[in-house]
Amino acid sequence: MAAAGGTGPVGPYPGRVGDSEEARDEYDRLRRRVLWTMPSGLYLIGSRAGERRNLMTANWVTQVSFEPKLIGVGIERPAVTHELIAEGGTFTVNTISREDRAIVRKFTKPCEWDPAASTLNGFAVHEGATGTPILTQAPAYLDCEVRQAVEVGNHTFFIGEVVDADFQVDDEATEVLRMEDTRMNYGG
Repeated sequence: MAAAGGTGPVGPYPGRVGDSEEARDEYDRLRRRVLWTMPSGLYLIGSRAGERRNLMTANWVTQVSFEPKLIGVGIERPAVTHELIAEGGTFTVNTISREDRAIVRKFTKPCEWDPAASTLNGFAVHEGATGTPILTQAPAYLDCEVRQAVEVGNHTFFIGEVVDADFQVDDEATEVLRMEDTRMNYGG
């Protein structure tokens, strides 16, 4: 288990790992490297509650059902986006072009919303069918209404039904950003 204050390696540990803090820390680093090899996209998750709006970089996004079309997003509980999704009941998933990879670093902290310009952190957004922000330059988006929220570890897995989706550029072949395209090491 983690040391007091949330620091140090986190178990469980296989029997081959020694009992020392050093052995557990080494295994924890190994486990992270293995988890980082799993293919994962990078997205901007839009959220809204009342007049508050946010976009947040995330990589825990997956389709969880074909009928109905359900998308799951994992959001850390202390995040502003978590609060807005829980309160507002909606979220958007915005894909990012591989050529726009630097944009994800602009959305790792809560955004500044400029309603007059309709921008978050200076990037143009528009409202989806649910009223939740969609990044105007995103190649594609999914607009979702929350159907279920499941607490998992230090995250909540919000499951939303797709109520609108579209490509915002003419070419469906736009290569979208993946975690391995960046130097970011989130998760694991």
